[in-house]
Amino acid sequence: MQWKILLTDGLKAEGQAILAKEAQVDDRNGISAEELLQVIGDYDAVIVRGRTKITAEVLDAGKNLKVVGRAGVGVDNIDLEAAKARGITVVNAPQASTNAVAELAIGLMFALARRIPEADAGMKRGEWLKKKLLGTELNGKTLGVIGMGRIGSRVGELAKALGMRIVGYDPLIPADEIARRGAEPLASLDELYAQADVITLHVPLTPNTRGMIGKEAFAKMKPGVFLICAARGGVIDEEALLEALESGQVGGAGLDVFATEPPGDSPLVRHPRVVATPHIGAQTKEAQTRVAEDIATEVLAALKGEPLRWRVV
Repeated sequence: MQWKILLTDGLKAEGQAILAKEAQVDDRNGISAEELLQVIGDYDAVIVRGRTKITAEVLDAGKNLKVVGRAGVGVDNIDLEAAKARGITVVNAPQASTNAVAELAIGLMFALARRIPEADAGMKRGEWLKKKLLGTELNGKTLGVIGMGRIGSRVGELAKALGMRIVGYDPLIPADEIARRGAEPLASLDELYAQADVITLHVPLTPNTRGMIGKEAFAKMKPGVFLICAARGGVIDEEALLEALESGQVGGAGLDVFATEPPGDSPLVRHPRVVATPHIGAQTKEAQTRVAEDIATEVLAALKGEPLRWRVV
């Protein structure tokens, strides 16, 4: 019997080719939540990105469903407890986008430090803003990395090449391992806030991390700090960030993710000291090819009962 696999948010051709060798693949990119509930019962596996929500209701409707694959890292759009209770395997592709996201984080730092978007906008208006656009060098500054996993460690590695001092905090990783990954380990967030000229966030969205960067955190940071988030929307209290930008406590923010996506006509996005991008951290040709290949092979392995590299539940 041939497996049936549903793609709800698209997948690059390289991944689809791997799947098509052993399964029937239906590409229903952009399928609505209502349609998904109607058809999911026909499939052995579904591969999603961040748009599609795999709720308990969807899992209940998937009477033949054995595997949910997340083409990417974050699995906050999948009800993991419901999947576990129903014996449905969830896998992701956590390594494929590491370099892409790290490079975007560095790019956002440069954009803030050298005011690149403002300079570009001025040029396009026919303005020569040379005297106005006094920037800041990253060399010699301290970068605080919150979350020293794959992406956070890679950001630190790239930033160290720029001459930055790297300090890291991660309650889930021992201090000696943080040091091995290239950062000076700090025992608390307060220490990091006190030392960092630039803070970059690389944590998942969980009940413990939701809103973790709020009024109290901003008050402990160095005045004029740059804040970078290419992790998950919701980790930052956006109202508190807007207040901190207005007061000057935060000198600028580079944001690729938002609590609501898309954020619409947001005063935070419009703020002159915010560089905003539409969740493009993993959006490189190279990363998308790796994601497609990784999730395709992992989903097929799960269907075959083979050992898994990236099982979530």
